[in-house]
Amino acid sequence: MYDNARNIVLVRRAKEGDREALESVLRENAGLIKSVALRFQGRGQDTEDLIQIGTIGMMKAVHGFDEEFGTAFSTYAVHMVSGELKRFLRDDGLIKVSRDIKRRGYIIYRASEDFAAKNGREPKISELCEICDMSQEDVITALEAMTPAVSLQEKLGDDDSSSFEELVGVDNSEEITDKLALSEALKNLPKDEQKLIYLRYFRGLTQSESAKQLGMTQVKVSRREKKIIEKLRKEMIV
Repeated sequence: MYDNARNIVLVRRAKEGDREALESVLRENAGLIKSVALRFQGRGQDTEDLIQIGTIGMMKAVHGFDEEFGTAFSTYAVHMVSGELKRFLRDDGLIKVSRDIKRRGYIIYRASEDFAAKNGREPKISELCEICDMSQEDVITALEAMTPAVSLQEKLGDDDSSSFEELVGVDNSEEITDKLALSEALKNLPKDEQKLIYLRYFRGLTQSESAKQLGMTQVKVSRREKKIIEKLRKEMIV
């Protein structure tokens, strides 16, 4: 029987860096992960791969859950697991990644989440190599392969109906030229602005989740993000 109170206690401990608590959440919600993953069968992916991606969604649910909203953890988790699977299937259609690289990416992701929870910062590549017992080349390859493509149709804010495409002014008929221009504009951003865009559009975090990573308020992230988008738009026009 599902025990929401126990899940919340475990989630609190996991967010404080308790790895055993995180493993318990994943283990006790394995049935939920599988049931959601099974909804996405028949789209060219192995069930085991779908379950692993669903597990990543469950880990995001653990770190993003806010009990102050009064929502049952399972309700929030279903939303996060389903969203992660949808994002994976959407992005996987663009670039095919081998099963071995996906497996390494999954291991690296979990190690990165554990490290960030315990140390309050993202791990360096060298630290991931040591933790995962992988070469630098393997770690970088897996990270690059598992990073989802930027969606130009992604909505900018939690309450903002505008998309990245609309603010930057990308016309679909211009295709590759505009995408290359956007890529170059992103490279010219300061490191802190690149990180904000990375969290929002490459890792798919909400503004609230990004705010926690950056040590800001959601409102400040929203304002900075809009300024960055405007800067990118101007650079692309030039």
